[in-house]
Amino acid sequence: MARHEKSPELKEKISILPDTPGVYMYYDAAGTVIYVGKAKNLKRRVSSYFNRTHDVLRTNLLVRNIADMKYIVVPTEQDALNLENSMIKEYKPRYNVLLKDDKSYPWIVVTNEMYPRVFLTRQHIRDGSKYYGPYTNTAVARTVLDLIGELYPVRTCRIPITPEYVKKGKGRLCLQYHIRKCRGCCTGEIDEKTYAGYIDRIRQILRGETQELMTYLKGEMEKLASELRFEEAQELKNAYRLIENYRSKSVIVSQTVGDVDVFGFDDDGSADVYVNYMHVRRGAVVRSVTLRYKRSLEESRAQILGYAMEEIRQSLGVKYDEIIVAEAPEVEMSDVSFTIPRRGDKAKLLEVSEKNARQNRVDDLKHMERHNPEERTSRLLERIKSDFHLSELPHHIECFDNSNIQGTNPVASCVVFRDGKPAKRDYRHFNIKTVEGPDDFASMKEVLTRRYTRLMQEGQGLPQLIVVDGGKGQLSSAVEALEEMGLRGTIAVVGIAKRLEEIYFPGDSVPLYIDKNSETLRVVQHLRDEAHRFGITHHRNRRSKSALVSELDGIKGIGPKTAGALLQHFKSVKRIREASPEAIAAVIGPAKTSVLVKALAEGAEQETN
Repeated sequence: MARHEKSPELKEKISILPDTPGVYMYYDAAGTVIYVGKAKNLKRRVSSYFNRTHDVLRTNLLVRNIADMKYIVVPTEQDALNLENSMIKEYKPRYNVLLKDDKSYPWIVVTNEMYPRVFLTRQHIRDGSKYYGPYTNTAVARTVLDLIGELYPVRTCRIPITPEYVKKGKGRLCLQYHIRKCRGCCTGEIDEKTYAGYIDRIRQILRGETQELMTYLKGEMEKLASELRFEEAQELKNAYRLIENYRSKSVIVSQTVGDVDVFGFDDDGSADVYVNYMHVRRGAVVRSVTLRYKRSLEESRAQILGYAMEEIRQSLGVKYDEIIVAEAPEVEMSDVSFTIPRRGDKAKLLEVSEKNARQNRVDDLKHMERHNPEERTSRLLERIKSDFHLSELPHHIECFDNSNIQGTNPVASCVVFRDGKPAKRDYRHFNIKTVEGPDDFASMKEVLTRRYTRLMQEGQGLPQLIVVDGGKGQLSSAVEALEEMGLRGTIAVVGIAKRLEEIYFPGDSVPLYIDKNSETLRVVQHLRDEAHRFGITHHRNRRSKSALVSELDGIKGIGPKTAGALLQHFKSVKRIREASPEAIAAVIGPAKTSVLVKALAEGAEQETN
């Protein structure tokens, strides 16, 4: 089928998109937003526009006019729905207007009254009421409301109840009171304090703290099931599942935030620093821009943040009022307040901004790998050298891991990375020969001694860095082995504790903590994962082989060579059992066949008994 050809730059943008939820914006040649879409998987969704001719004419016209594409990553699919809705309202893209109406997602409101009401609405009135949502699934919102009504007898009438209204006795008890759906707010049958307790618990549920609601539903389901009322129990089960998947809070849209600007940082300690700017209007993100800075004089984060704020102000004409940041910038701005949130909606918005800054770094790294892989490798090795305080670039790294599940068949693995990538042809595994029992320290020393003694004998190159999977004990054994071989000081060695952030150096009891976003940590994680996988695979194969051979080894008159010949021919003990005496005799002769058949028959009889 025909494809829609686009510029190499746009093709590359699409090829390095992340497999995460988000919103994408298509631009025409004039730089106007012509379409906004949501995606559970950005890469898969955006790619689908360009790899085929579409049945709908409007879609083909849209694709033909796309000149550029940008995107914003968000934590969840629901956040993508909310962000798409707010950005469509902001930009009114040509191709979205043809397909979408202008309705908003509904919210659940807790009114600001003497006896608050709780109901579903699409309107926002600034009267002090509290709004929760928005709800992209109206069925979920209605289920929450129904269940709140079952749990707490809150009023549903629109009577403007005030202290004067109650005092004058104007209220009349209605049907809702008599069926116990209301406690008689209009006549003062329930005091404000007790009713406020109901509202506090309802607010807790609407904030997403649904454990109380889930416990109630589960108890009711079990009660109905015990009474054999299965249809009613199934209805509650459906509601339970809805609530289980329910999220009342949206990171992207919040009525508590209003109009703010957000600056998120990604600084992994390298020269490149990324700053993401998000403009939030009426509680919804409507613009996202990421800037990249290169340190030249060891500028601080606060300095770079100040540069970014000034650049955004000048280039986009933004007038700041409140700015959300992780730390205060080194810049003075009159009539601007800086908020450093620790929790709540503003903190979540800051997290989204920081996530987008990190994603831009990942995109740039992918671009660099494609167009200049040598530069990327050189920069990665320089970073590892710096983090591990090495004297030379670690072009050759080796990582060791021990495997001795339940103390049987102890083995070790050695994986090799060259220029930061696995060199699988150089991987080696070792069967532990000199150590009795599960002794990881002694096993590590044996393996390193065997590995590097052989490399030196064969005149092969030694690594610049050895990574040992283990804490201070394994590291000490590795250092001891290198010292006995005269390699101490020639090869750098570090140990990884159980938590990957902890890196131990010889003679230093205080570990190094590597930044979680650092490329060095990603390489270390890859090394340890490969060493673990390679070692476990070899260990599993050894145990399987040992289990097969031991069953034949227990038969008197069947030696290791005979057992080996049988397994080589028949491949498994199961097939040996199923083979005819004539077939077995063709491999080991009639005399041993008689012994073997008799022993296997006795073994089968014992298993049956």
